[in-house]
Amino acid sequence: MQIPLPTRPRPRPTRRALLSALSGIGLLALISGCRPRAGRPTPGASPSPGATATHTPRSQPASAATVSPTATRTLTPAGPGTPTPSATASPAGTPTATPTLSPSPTPRPSATPTPRPTPFPAGPPTKLGLFITRNDPRIFDLLRTGNIALIKTMEYDPNFAVEIKRTSPRTLLVGRVDLPQLELGQMADPTAAARSLVEKLLPIVTESRRLAAFDGWEAYNEPTPADAGQMARLAQFEAERTRLLAAAGVRSVIGNFGVGLPDLALWPHFRPALEAAIQHRGFLGLHEYSAPTMQFGTPQDPLGWGNDPAQEGWLTLRYRKVYRGYLQPNGLSLPLLLTEAGIDGLVANRPGPAGKGWQDFAAYWAGLGMGDDAAGNYMEQLAWYDAQLQQDDYVLGAAIFAAAASPGWESYEILGEDKVEPFLKQYLSVHPPR
Repeated sequence: MQIPLPTRPRPRPTRRALLSALSGIGLLALISGCRPRAGRPTPGASPSPGATATHTPRSQPASAATVSPTATRTLTPAGPGTPTPSATASPAGTPTATPTLSPSPTPRPSATPTPRPTPFPAGPPTKLGLFITRNDPRIFDLLRTGNIALIKTMEYDPNFAVEIKRTSPRTLLVGRVDLPQLELGQMADPTAAARSLVEKLLPIVTESRRLAAFDGWEAYNEPTPADAGQMARLAQFEAERTRLLAAAGVRSVIGNFGVGLPDLALWPHFRPALEAAIQHRGFLGLHEYSAPTMQFGTPQDPLGWGNDPAQEGWLTLRYRKVYRGYLQPNGLSLPLLLTEAGIDGLVANRPGPAGKGWQDFAAYWAGLGMGDDAAGNYMEQLAWYDAQLQQDDYVLGAAIFAAAASPGWESYEILGEDKVEPFLKQYLSVHPPR
């Protein structure tokens, strides 16, 4: 009997399976030599980036980059057949009855084993981290691996912060106070605005336990400068905030721009903030998301395994355009924290179905040929992104949105045994501490 061929694409062997099978011999050659498969369309990048949504709070994006962006074997045990009875020899001349043999019972088949996911092989130190909005004990299960590079938190209870640092001392800890959206067009005096904000922040950020635990603090989330004048005002604001907080022993994370922002041509007008952050040991903060896969907007085929350091993107890997095109040539390279990252369906001008977090794209990924393991598929995309980050020394961490997600953002949640958490924990466990 001929079995009809499936109509959906054949699932590819996962990166985990391939690298595990080739562990040791040829692994480095594989990683350096991987390229997108021939015959699959590779997303093309559009030269014009765009705005995106804002997380907690998040505004609906106005525009974004316009870019063209495992099967499991079931083991069926076969039980032995029923033995055929054979006649018993009798002494010659003595008539005997032929005995009737009772057949041995056929053993019952054992249960079909549940296949285990192929683990990730060992690799270099990871730069993946977590964006968290509240305390959750599962966060500490991941922190105990010792390999969480970055925690960005909106829960800044001092006991919580101290426990994070006690559990994983090398993890960078960044705090964010919930603030209204910054209206740059209405900011008449950036210096005065910075002083006003710092007056409100100082009682929080200089509390002794927070001062010891936190490595940096953000200000306004995802500002959206529309032109050179607004970018210059933001730079003046951030420079003054950085200096005032530094005088109190607090480091700043400046910028915190949303995905696809700001326009690359505006970066020269941000120079005063960059210089102040460099002087006072601060960080640059950027957000990078994409959808329907994390590779969309880069040259990388989403079914490919390449990690070419030359790759840049309009959504993910956009930071390379900023550093290579402006910061590094002008002596302004400073440590980068990607304080939000992952899948976000709110980016505009993209293919794929409607949706928000990674959980909304499970069927789409299966249709691409990734298989039905949505959490594992997402972890493989994060591993691809991490492999890219590992090639840039100035990148210190990327916080996956979200762990312990707030209401309304449940489709982004990565914690849970049926979600990304087990894959992430195994991935972290085989990447040595920094």
